[in-house]
Amino acid sequence: MKTLHDMHRPLGSTGLQVSPLGLGTVKLGRDQGVKYPTGFRIPDDAQARQLLKLARDLGINLIDTAPAYGVSEERLGPLLKGQRDHWIIVSKVGEEFIDGQSRFDFSAAHTRFSIDRSLERLKTDRIDLVLVHSDGRDVEVLRNSGVYETLAELKREGKILGFGLSGKTVEGGLFALEEGDCAMVTYNLNEQSERPVLDYAQAHAKGILVKKALASGHACLRADQDPVRASFELVFAHPGVGAAIIGTINPQHLSDNVLTAASVLSQQQ
Repeated sequence: MKTLHDMHRPLGSTGLQVSPLGLGTVKLGRDQGVKYPTGFRIPDDAQARQLLKLARDLGINLIDTAPAYGVSEERLGPLLKGQRDHWIIVSKVGEEFIDGQSRFDFSAAHTRFSIDRSLERLKTDRIDLVLVHSDGRDVEVLRNSGVYETLAELKREGKILGFGLSGKTVEGGLFALEEGDCAMVTYNLNEQSERPVLDYAQAHAKGILVKKALASGHACLRADQDPVRASFELVFAHPGVGAAIIGTINPQHLSDNVLTAASVLSQQQ
């Protein structure tokens, strides 16, 4: 079976080498307020450990989490014990999910608090990449809250190795890349409006992570086409893309996604 071990690639000029697929972990910590087509049960520790082992065996070294993903960070800390140097960990700041509701705080004080808390939860001395978890007011948040300046300070202090934005607008993505290292953008068969952010990243050696590459499971085409393959063909055809984050907790889906991505990437080389 093809794996991604020999397909790791630079994430812009961050110095990070990432697998073309990353494992999203919202489903390890939160089952409320998520936009998937079917319900799911949060895996127990044994299931989560097996999923992480499978991801690693398949050549995935990128893992995506956030304070807003319920108890995802708290669970990953113990689950990744002894494996820290294998994983590129992406987390976020700005959004909290409390009592079933999202709340946002982009202040300098909360940003520092959030990073220190994430370091403690993840049981690590650094987070490889931290993204501002936008509420949709991308440019306003980055310009006026102090969050980007604080993340730059934390990078200089060595607590984080890179920073950027998980945003919702072209303007926000472009602004984020001017001063930051990476943008996480929505890019899939149904939604390609943020392509200018990918173009800018390619031209300026900035990092791009793609979220909702499979449209949160809603990817759909004619019955005679494979929506996963078509999605990966679209995403990886753009040379600005570093990796796509896939949030499955189904081991078979994860294996199938890796096989398809490896096949697409081999053909595109």
